Amino acid sequence: MVTLAAGVGGVVLVVLATRYGWLGPDVDRGAQFCETDHWCFFAQPANTLSNLGFVLAGAALAWRARRPEGRLAVPGLTTLFTVVVALLGPGSMAMHATESALGGHLDVLSMHLLGSFAASYALVRLVRWGAGPTVAVFLALLAVGSAASLLGGPVPVVQHSGNLAFALFLLVAIAGEAVLLRRPGSPRPWWGLGSVATLLVAFAVWIPSQTGGLWCIPESWLQGHALWHLLCALAAYLLGRHYTERARSG
Repeated sequence: MVTLAAGVGGVVLVVLATRYGWLGPDVDRGAQFCETDHWCFFAQPANTLSNLGFVLAGAALAWRARRPEGRLAVPGLTTLFTVVVALLGPGSMAMHATESALGGHLDVLSMHLLGSFAASYALVRLVRWGAGPTVAVFLALLAVGSAASLLGGPVPVVQHSGNLAFALFLLVAIAGEAVLLRRPGSPRPWWGLGSVATLLVAFAVWIPSQTGGLWCIPESWLQGHALWHLLCALAAYLLGRHYTERARSG
């Protein structure tokens, strides 16, 4: 219920913010993601609505967490993780729905929520700490990512320093999970490998789908960036399944 409230409540707030201009004027934030306004409400409708996949992914993980085998290894962190996944949806929607500066900040913040959690959860499990240290490291990384987003500038390939911070968080998380898998009794990492493979495919879609790219058709409802959202939602779900499989194996 908490995860659903976060995800659905966030979507409702984005719709209201779009309707009443709460996030500020349209400054073409997100214009680099190809889609142009071809609907009467959202600035980028396909790129906006595809973010509902994150809400569904968070809800699916939360539904599995009703049973012990669907929970993370560190007590108290399962709900935090499922809420973080669900909030990726409204966070990204805020930018694509309004193309406002504040919407863009919310988009990057939602990415840093997931990246910071993945990195902190891997690091803290390496030293066998509990929920408290995990949250502390999570908040510290989130602050670092936010600072990189607000104070940084353009970066080749990934566009901005905020996106670079997100990529670095994911690399730290992948490296940490790889080390953890070397421990005796670790299960086969199919869920984790599936998450990484899906993310790589998503990134391969992300690049040519930008404005001016080979896959960019601005007026189409079939947007490569929308597919990026759906693939990233699937990657987040597979990451959650990796976490719970690891928890079951001890």
